[in-house]
Amino acid sequence: MILVDTHCHLDLEAFDADRPAALDRARSAGVRAFVVIGFAPERWRTALELAESTPGIFATVGLHPTEAARYDDELECTLLQAAQHPRVRAIGEIGLDYYRDAAPRSLQREVFWRQIRLAKELDLPFVVHQRDAAEDVLAVLREAGPPHQGVMHCFTGDLDYARACLELGMHLGVGGIITYPKANSLREALRWAPLDRLVLETDSPYLPPVPYRRQRNEPAYLPAIAAKLAEVRGVPLHEIARITTENAVRLFGLSPDRIGAGSVEARPRSLELRGL
Repeated sequence: MILVDTHCHLDLEAFDADRPAALDRARSAGVRAFVVIGFAPERWRTALELAESTPGIFATVGLHPTEAARYDDELECTLLQAAQHPRVRAIGEIGLDYYRDAAPRSLQREVFWRQIRLAKELDLPFVVHQRDAAEDVLAVLREAGPPHQGVMHCFTGDLDYARACLELGMHLGVGGIITYPKANSLREALRWAPLDRLVLETDSPYLPPVPYRRQRNEPAYLPAIAAKLAEVRGVPLHEIARITTENAVRLFGLSPDRIGAGSVEARPRSLELRGL
């Protein structure tokens, strides 16, 4: 079984004490590629350092909505430069967070839109964070010119929201919440969603799946998420692994011929900056 963790935070301090061991555990569990999310300038550096030094690790760069007040033309230029690194496979995580409300909502929407447009110019997918802002996320996505190539990180919506996201071209990120007892509407949505639009993620060290609640989450727990999705869909686990891995390879531009060897390389991508 070969899996890809499309959203994790292996660069955070939570892994400083045992990062190599955590990676070994993940690889032993079948996880062969890891997308480490750079959500602020300081994290662009740590995510890229980890990606440069570790086979199978890739990075994203973007500004989280709670950091939106930092966004200006200078930061956008720095983001553009970071996004051209060959280990960067997406812009993100970007989006809207009305739960924390750390930046004015109008500013969050503007920064979200600008980063979507940047991703499109760079021909990169983007990773969307959404918390208590479901309808406004859809509104920005519609305004930004679908269809999109991207993923709704930590998707927790119902069937109607899943349908709306998929109509805009997005993939759904399936994480540990699918295993939570009260997540019935989420499981209904994921039972219906086309399998070729689902990718797996841990969001580690956050949101550990059952049976690892109250523990630090880590990529080695990805099989528990895959197993629950297999149960929900009524298909064999190896099929969920195969299809979600193919989806991640396609979405993030990974090289499928290397993934089975435990060292995943990215396909070259064009750095032509159309109109920037």
